[in-house]
Amino acid sequence: MEIDRAIRDCDDRRLKTKYKNAIYVIQRALALYSIEEVAFSFNGGKDSTVLLHLLRAGYFLHQAELGHSNGGLSDGEFTFPIRTIYFETPSVFPEINSFTYETAASYGVQLDIIRVDFKSGLEALLKAKPTRAIFLGVRIGDPTAVGQEQFSPSSPGWPPFMRVNPILDWSYRDVWAFLLTCKVQYCGLYDQGYTSIGSINDTVPNALLCIKDSAAEKQKFRPAYMLSDGRLERAGRARKLSSVVAREPAASNGGLKCVEPDRGSIHTASIVAVGDEILSGTIEDQLGPSLCRKLHSIGWLVSQIATVRSEVDSVSEEVERRKSMSDLVFIYGGVGPLHSDVTVGGVAKAFGVRLAPDEEYEEYLRNLFGDKCTGNRNEMAQLPEGITELLEHEKLPVPLIKCHNVIVLTATNVDELDQQWDALIDLRSTNLLASTGPFVSKHLSTSLSDLEVAQPLSKISIEFPDIYTGCYRKSRAGPLIITLEGKDQETVEAAMEALSKKLSCGAKQTSV
Repeated sequence: MEIDRAIRDCDDRRLKTKYKNAIYVIQRALALYSIEEVAFSFNGGKDSTVLLHLLRAGYFLHQAELGHSNGGLSDGEFTFPIRTIYFETPSVFPEINSFTYETAASYGVQLDIIRVDFKSGLEALLKAKPTRAIFLGVRIGDPTAVGQEQFSPSSPGWPPFMRVNPILDWSYRDVWAFLLTCKVQYCGLYDQGYTSIGSINDTVPNALLCIKDSAAEKQKFRPAYMLSDGRLERAGRARKLSSVVAREPAASNGGLKCVEPDRGSIHTASIVAVGDEILSGTIEDQLGPSLCRKLHSIGWLVSQIATVRSEVDSVSEEVERRKSMSDLVFIYGGVGPLHSDVTVGGVAKAFGVRLAPDEEYEEYLRNLFGDKCTGNRNEMAQLPEGITELLEHEKLPVPLIKCHNVIVLTATNVDELDQQWDALIDLRSTNLLASTGPFVSKHLSTSLSDLEVAQPLSKISIEFPDIYTGCYRKSRAGPLIITLEGKDQETVEAAMEALSKKLSCGAKQTSV
């Protein structure tokens, strides 16, 4: 079975564990219920596409355990036996419809197409074809996932059936790792910057994937799998009735224009620290947290901070991943004449260029080091060829190195970082670190337990999709501090007011 082979042959241990657990849930369901008593709800999205292929693999393996040979059929000839429900609505994306029907034809999926609302359609379907369990592609973080487990009875007021959630504990990263590892087809909208697809009325490409290109007539977006922070998966869900999307005639699938929602004004940065000493715990990285605070203060979102070994390949691989996902990548550590100073070489390799002497940079080094700038120190003037820009400033003894959207910081302590940051801020006239306005934050302290606040917070994230929600405790027995953060003062205040009302019973809240 091609899905099972692809997972077994990959090197992703986390994905293998997720796959193994999901297959166990599927096989357990198939042992509890006959094939005639189960169904699968498919909607053409990435999560249900993952579940489709997990069900194919799970049923195949289940049959093998029972000693059935599946008739000796190849993967392409193997007919998918689980009844599949597809709810088709007028507001569905045409691309979703097309993908659903093409997928059904490719894998022998027999679709029960329902064109009324989900609850009414389900009631009619279950009355006509009694079903005891339905496989759903629900994941933690989905609005409907609150309170669910891998096996959860349907909610009161709904037809009675068991909800089976094999990928409940999968993350955004896990979903894309599976789709890309198994090399299965998914809806083409995900390659156009959509990260979470609802209806045509409330879904736009995720602005965090927008490619900044003022020369282009139409906005372009990176594929969904390049979103580095899966928590922002639903950032493309706009509020209904907002005219954020203008679609051209259906004959042109590529004719999409997007007016960015509020989050579109947020720039993203990645931070890479280089140093074996950090990884061994010999020294503590103080530059990363400081840089996070500085970026946050001017309205930038740090999508990831990573620490890599002092190896050219380690640096190269991390920079190559981050440079296509972030507006800017900051890298520090591993800059100098020592054998472990491999950062600049790693950056060059990430861009596929060689290191070459830079006379201007060497002159700066000579002015700084004088007669000591001989031998190996001249190697410090070897910079990535053809892509290097020197960021000169009177506060800096030596310019910073910029290669496209990667900035190499030479700071070794917080004081030096402050100096280099001040220089970068002064250089903002070049649009290097354009401020998008500071974040607005509101904080609330409550003595309620995590379980008591989980559902109210989930509702707030749905009601206010432009607001970031964070929680922490300074100690296990201490109060829970809830932070609501966004760009618009009124929206943040409205979200905090709504949250305060939801938490008004059974606990004391205090604004902090």
